[in-house]
Amino acid sequence: MPFQDRRDAGRQLGRRMAPLAGRDVVVLGLPRGGVPVAAEVARALGAPLDVVLVRKLGLPRRPELAMGAIGEDGVLVVNEDVVQAGRVDEATFADVERRERAELERRARELRGDRARLPLEGRTAVVVDDGIATGATARAACAVVRAHGAARVVLAAPVGSPRALADIAPTVDGVVCLESPQRFTAVGQAYADFRATDEEEVRALLGRPAPAPPAGSPTPRDEDVVADAGPEGLPGHLSVPEHADGLVVFAHGTGSGRHSPRNRAVAEVLRSAGMATLLVDLLTPAEETARGPVFDVELLAGRLAAVAHWAAAQPSCAGLPLGYLGASTGAAAALVAAARDDAVRAVVSRGGRPDLAGPALADVRAPTLLVVGGHDEQVLELNREAQTRLRCTNRLAVVPGASHLFEEPGTLQTAAELARDWFAAHLAGAAPPGPSARRRADHPTPPSDGSPRAHER
Repeated sequence: MPFQDRRDAGRQLGRRMAPLAGRDVVVLGLPRGGVPVAAEVARALGAPLDVVLVRKLGLPRRPELAMGAIGEDGVLVVNEDVVQAGRVDEATFADVERRERAELERRARELRGDRARLPLEGRTAVVVDDGIATGATARAACAVVRAHGAARVVLAAPVGSPRALADIAPTVDGVVCLESPQRFTAVGQAYADFRATDEEEVRALLGRPAPAPPAGSPTPRDEDVVADAGPEGLPGHLSVPEHADGLVVFAHGTGSGRHSPRNRAVAEVLRSAGMATLLVDLLTPAEETARGPVFDVELLAGRLAAVAHWAAAQPSCAGLPLGYLGASTGAAAALVAAARDDAVRAVVSRGGRPDLAGPALADVRAPTLLVVGGHDEQVLELNREAQTRLRCTNRLAVVPGASHLFEEPGTLQTAAELARDWFAAHLAGAAPPGPSARRRADHPTPPSDGSPRAHER
């Protein structure tokens, strides 16, 4: 079982969501089972805890089908398609709403007592449940929270159905789920102890004072650094934006480094999406000249791991989920390093040689994106072959009209945005900005003409 009980699940979920600490966050548990999980998440983030109370408005003759949902303070969310299809008149709808609102108000009094609902206007609302099965309640809760004025809505759960999560993802700003088994049968399958939560426990958890924000939250930083790795330290550039969601360490390829205009352009796209970046030269100038070390994947992977270990110890990067972005031989190094370290949450290869990672490909657990130019035919074929050996969540994205270095107009930007979307989805569950913000990057919609072509396993 992945989780001993709801509190254990909440602690694990809280660690995953550490990058949200220090932001204007309210954690909202779905009564009753979601509240013990939410309490641990709130403790980890130093955020206040509340419940999100919703009542589904079931179609009169088919109550399992929601024609809307209600929340506190008069919030009403209407599913117009269901109302019209069910030919529900205003009087009937009002009667159902009146009945459900009375029940909602009763539950609010029982759980909160005299405490008022926490305001959500302009804040980040983290909606937490102990698991997502059909997703109907979670979807209604997120809609209600949005109607209460939340600026950003993140749904979090220890376990969930892959189908339900994919359906909900376009309606929220982020989804964080620790376990999503393909053979999902019930939420309780993930817990050794899944006994019911009673209302007395919920009231006790809500009555606790709000925890203080955790010390050591990541702070902004933008400067040249020397990572404690290699024979005499490796020079690099570390940029940590305010409230960073994750850290992406670059593994440069042949003839490239921290000063490369291409790498810096990609790093800027990632930073604009709220990610910290570390561009570091894994080889000394003498090693670059010797050429042999450029293709020494074991050497590069060892140094990349050492750089990541050094970065994790920096106060400005404390608790940030880790991702690798590799190019050319650096992509193979990133995959080998990821295969040896469960702390790596995501890998992106840009014009890389993942085939050089060899047997390590089968051991990679971090979700992996392979980005290749459509005109880079030899490397594209090597990437296709390497993809067949990956057992993790993975995707091959082909950028039309791009050569190996993505020098054609717009192609590097496209590659950077693909990387941004992948890291945003897999580092902290945050949806990326822009047109792709309403879908999960690991559940891509079919591309239209001229967009990157993707093949996912």
